[in-house]
Amino acid sequence: MPPIRNPRPIVAVLAFAGIVVALMQTVVIPLIPQLPRLLHATPTDATWAITVTLLAGAVATPVVGRLGDMYGKRRMLLISLALLVTGSAVCGLSDTLAPMVTGRALQGAAFGIIALGISIMRDELPQERLGSATALMSASLGVGGALGLPASALLAERTDWHVLFWTSAAFGAVAAVLVVALVPESQVRSGGRFDVAGAAGLSAGLTCLLLAVSKGADWGWGSVTTVGLFCASAAVLGVWGRWELRAREPLVDLRTTARRQVLLTNLASVVFGFAMFAMALVLPQLLQLPVSTGYGLGATMLGVGLVLAPSGLVMMAMAPVSARLSRARGPKVTLMAGALVVAAGYALGVALMSAVWQLVLVSSVIGAGIGLAYGAMPALIMSAVPISETAAANSLNTLSRAIGTSVSSAVAGVVLARLTVDLGTFTAPSPAGFRLVMGVGCGASLVAFAVAAFLPAHRRPGREEGASPRGGLPGQDKARGRGRGPDRQTRSAAISRYWKLPLLYASRKASSIPVARWVLARSSQ
Repeated sequence: MPPIRNPRPIVAVLAFAGIVVALMQTVVIPLIPQLPRLLHATPTDATWAITVTLLAGAVATPVVGRLGDMYGKRRMLLISLALLVTGSAVCGLSDTLAPMVTGRALQGAAFGIIALGISIMRDELPQERLGSATALMSASLGVGGALGLPASALLAERTDWHVLFWTSAAFGAVAAVLVVALVPESQVRSGGRFDVAGAAGLSAGLTCLLLAVSKGADWGWGSVTTVGLFCASAAVLGVWGRWELRAREPLVDLRTTARRQVLLTNLASVVFGFAMFAMALVLPQLLQLPVSTGYGLGATMLGVGLVLAPSGLVMMAMAPVSARLSRARGPKVTLMAGALVVAAGYALGVALMSAVWQLVLVSSVIGAGIGLAYGAMPALIMSAVPISETAAANSLNTLSRAIGTSVSSAVAGVVLARLTVDLGTFTAPSPAGFRLVMGVGCGASLVAFAVAAFLPAHRRPGREEGASPRGGLPGQDKARGRGRGPDRQTRSAAISRYWKLPLLYASRKASSIPVARWVLARSSQ
């Protein structure tokens, strides 16, 4: 494959596609209080417009990643964008709950775009651009969410609410055109047969798990429905794991996933997803509470978006910093540094909650830590898996973040619902509740730091942990002499070659003696 002379258009297009996915998720936030009225539904039923996106994304992400490895990542990226555009159009035409839920499910099925974009970058970009590009792509979800909130709030206030979804559809169509024009199809494919049974089992298990987590507060955490879903999830995922270990071509290679580096990175991703979403739950509520409460700041939804927007810019700015730190000290150190920065941001949030500038500072510090950590995660994953499994591995990592986000939403919801104050006309979360959620976010970040500390040490290779972005397996660059030293196989070959040299020299000398020549000739017959 000839080298790409100018990778910037590819990076820009893929990052734009990731931001479009985040915009798709953000676009509905200003409408949440009005959804029951707009869709002529009860408040409980209207929440399905939010829940179904999470469920569809969790189910589609690992499936799309595996299909990308098998049949082409660019092809699956375009299919995902087509689903996003179609879902956005369905939502733009809807006035009742059923079409809205259908459209949001189609939008959620496009969530795998982030993992596909990172995998395309590994296949196509030169090594010197790979670290910063994957860091930007990984952080695009947070960037798009932070920047899209004020824009969607402004549109919701000034125009008909359907315009929000038509805007999302337009951005998705633009992204698809740019992908067709500027992003090449990778030639790295695993081939094989798709594991239909594995996909069905994983989908059923994840649906039961996330449905119980997201609706447990409404149904009751001790209700038969919630407990039954948790038990069903455990049983289905257990059977699924047994199937995947025996399948010849599994949907998820659990043996690869169980490698120390992959397993710990995914576990840290779950905890980081938990920590990241705590900010998104606390700050908007605190900003929008009336000033009369004594601790609310009375901001509009547009004001909330403007407060959170700097965190998205900080995430974007931290992408090259994350890449440089990973090259110098390894992605393990970058992930640990990101965890500490996020923990520091939440610690600030416990104390600084009384002014807009304080919340801007808190969200920016947390955004900086997320930018560092999210840039390191793809590097850790890609350095530990074969290049033919990149999309599937990145998809599983993305799914890990989504699970952490869902658990964070449930935990924060329980805390804020239990710690309330009666303000006469309504009940609102208390300052103690907000501080407790911030404290939980700080603790989760420290847990992520502890998990990252057990990752394998950095070996300072010329490439990111020995990954070969243009068609090789982890460790190939070490064999080429670009790391600190040759790996075990290369050393064994060198040692074997060197100790054979004296014997080769002796045999050549011996062959010049007539008697020895006759013995050698007879022994070779």
